[in-house]
Amino acid sequence: MLVWLFAQLSDLYSGFNVFQYLTFRAILGVLTALAIALWTGPAMIRALTRLKIGQYIREDGPQHQMKAGTPTMGGVMVILAISVSTLLWADLSNRFTWVALAVMLGFGLVGGLDDYIKLKKRRNLGLTARQKTVGLTLVGFAAAFFLFYTAQSPTEITLYMPVLKGVHWEMGWLFIPWVYLVLIGTSNAVNLTDGLDGLAIMPTILVAGGLGVFAYASGHASISTYLGVPKVPGAGEMLVFCSAIVGAGLGFLWFNSYPAQVFMGDVGALALGAALAIVAIVVRQEIVLAIMGGVFVLETLSVILQVGYFKATGGKRIFRMAPLHHHYEKKGWPEPKVIVRFWIITVVLVMIGLATLKVR
Repeated sequence: MLVWLFAQLSDLYSGFNVFQYLTFRAILGVLTALAIALWTGPAMIRALTRLKIGQYIREDGPQHQMKAGTPTMGGVMVILAISVSTLLWADLSNRFTWVALAVMLGFGLVGGLDDYIKLKKRRNLGLTARQKTVGLTLVGFAAAFFLFYTAQSPTEITLYMPVLKGVHWEMGWLFIPWVYLVLIGTSNAVNLTDGLDGLAIMPTILVAGGLGVFAYASGHASISTYLGVPKVPGAGEMLVFCSAIVGAGLGFLWFNSYPAQVFMGDVGALALGAALAIVAIVVRQEIVLAIMGGVFVLETLSVILQVGYFKATGGKRIFRMAPLHHHYEKKGWPEPKVIVRFWIITVVLVMIGLATLKVR
């Protein structure tokens, strides 16, 4: 929105040309989203508290009963901050801008319905698995078909391997189910990770920052050629979207850090997971997403392994409790220690992901 406005004003004063620079708009995107989250946060927490939109705590898990009643659905403030910041500073003529916003809002809507039903029924189960799957499937396949049929080059539907230069696979129509799986897998992985104060939001911030670097490289003809990353014209605008995620995430962390004043709920977790996934898909870095988001992957694998082993052995367990963060709580680790150590792991994994830019 403002990109177009300042482009018109640049005819009157050349100084407005600075707003055409992607990196400058990315900085403004971070600051705008952060300001919106910090500004709306207190009012939203008060409103959620007044409406008694509070979290229900599992009785079979670690003892977090003192958190019962803490306002949830705080992810709405994150989505709002990301959306407004992106609309202000991204190029609205760019198709990737709109598909990223649509996917985030679509997954957030499904998560919001899930949260609402939990609160209405006053229990820790919202939408049924089938209902949630149908909702996410509709959004996921809509995005997949859009990206497939609007692709402007084979690059946009080709799967690339990090490190292994020249190893890639032009997926053809298989790109559609692949996009769906990446969106569903990442959104649910972030949702599973969102079990402790600040545990999911900081890795989301770090991974979004890392993907923003890839977005800038992919959208820049010279840099993409020099680094050997897929060149996707227009993908650079995903840097602004990523910067908005970073800013909104930092604002949310202000209130979500231990001890949390608000939880993001499924509305935030599903939306943010989908947001990371759609950026990785656009810049053709799905494998790098799995590396940088390794904490999300481990949390998901812990649940899959636990359930599978439990069924196969008639009740035996691999972990004391899944997802993985609860296993370490059961071992006696204090909650802040689990959170910070998972953050540290994510920093390392994001650095490894960024290293693939040069190791090719």
